[in-house]
Amino acid sequence: MASLKSGLNLRSAVKLPPGEDLNDWIAVHVVDFFNRINLIYGTITEFCTEETCPRMSGGPKYEYLWADNAKFKKPTPLPAVQYVSHLMDWIEAQINNENVFPTRTDVPFPKNFVNICKKILTRLYRVFVHVYIHHFDRLVSIGVEAHVNTCYKHFTYFVKEFNLIAEKEFEPLTELTGRLCSSSPKDLHSSRSIPTYRLSPTS
Repeated sequence: MASLKSGLNLRSAVKLPPGEDLNDWIAVHVVDFFNRINLIYGTITEFCTEETCPRMSGGPKYEYLWADNAKFKKPTPLPAVQYVSHLMDWIEAQINNENVFPTRTDVPFPKNFVNICKKILTRLYRVFVHVYIHHFDRLVSIGVEAHVNTCYKHFTYFVKEFNLIAEKEFEPLTELTGRLCSSSPKDLHSSRSIPTYRLSPTS
């Protein structure tokens, strides 16, 4: 409710401004979402351990496997804390690579830039899935759920605006997404009831 009543028109805010380069627009948002989702996960790390979360999952019907073409050449099941750690290191390496995220205006983005960003954003979305389904009570207990919901809405509007994540990725949080991205507060019911869906292991 607090998120819906914030007065922010995130649906409009994500649209590409006139004259703005699309790759620049995507790059700025990828870095921003990386930092914000990293902070969000940081609020629950004390409760997300190898013992409490032995798999990177979104409930009993979804498990995410890690692969990076380096140490993990094949999709590998990992505890959530290890998955997220590898993910954040991998994203940071992409962002700090001048050949992928150029900082000079005279250096062009690589031809596969959008595809790289799609992979980054897809994996970041899985952190949202895990946090909401397994650690939402923690977010409520420390009073940050409205902030997380707003970040989730911003992220969702952005990736949908530019088709950066496959629709199947949203399935674990379909109900929550419908409620949080509703146009009216009266359409939002309890966001503490998080559904689960069928297993779809992905790297």
